Amino acid sequence: MPSLKQLSINLATLREQWDLRQAVEGCARHGIRAVAPWRDQIAKVGLTESACVLRDNGMRVTGLCRGGMFPAPTEAGRQAALDDNRRALEEAVALGAECLVLVVGGLPGDSRDIAGARRMVEDGIGKLLEAARPAGMPLAIEPLHPMYAADRACVNTLRQALDLCDRLGEGAGVAVDVYHLWWDPELEAQIARAGEGGRLLAYHICDWLVPTRDLLLDRGMMGDGVIELPRIRGWMERAGYGGLHEVEIFSAEDWWMRDPEEVLQTCIARHGSAT
Repeated sequence: MPSLKQLSINLATLREQWDLRQAVEGCARHGIRAVAPWRDQIAKVGLTESACVLRDNGMRVTGLCRGGMFPAPTEAGRQAALDDNRRALEEAVALGAECLVLVVGGLPGDSRDIAGARRMVEDGIGKLLEAARPAGMPLAIEPLHPMYAADRACVNTLRQALDLCDRLGEGAGVAVDVYHLWWDPELEAQIARAGEGGRLLAYHICDWLVPTRDLLLDRGMMGDGVIELPRIRGWMERAGYGGLHEVEIFSAEDWWMRDPEEVLQTCIARHGSAT
């Protein structure tokens, strides 16, 4: 059974109730010693203060969310995206994050060329790695559910992400998010492949509700949906993953409306009983 020591809270889970300082201090009160902040949360507080808050509360930073969004219709747009990703990399280093999570981006502008968008993604990550490698910051490519292929991420399966890692080489790995990947019949085999290549950088958990009222903002708490979380955790463990289990829940009409203390208490309880 998973222990509290294996739990991390992605701060998106508390974004509507608390700012970064409140969320970090709340996690600390509950004995949670790892978080994954978002860049907009850091920007509101400031990078220097955010780093101090995390350090003062003894927090491990399992990842920074997020970089990515590489495709753009113009060369200037692609350069602007790369510049922003370099800033994200600098922030991840300053916070001592274990990886920079990449949501790679979808079709640029009015394009229908998804293969071209994927080439832009590969080119962008390749250029970002030139700065990430000397900084010692791994880049975690997060494949998203195919429903997001047009607007958020044109990398949609773990196989695609790992093929990309193989071509990019050192410094590239993957974030396995059960919300996006639970349905994939190749998931067990691809997790094993990622483990063999040392590519498993992050593990994000929540649940898929039936019915799902909103495909972006209606993720479920672990145990409330249809994902076989203990089975996937077993695959991760057998593949050699020794990192933490990061709860990431976007829930506009449920968990974001609840007392954040209740949210954290439920995360702890469900992490122990349902994952």
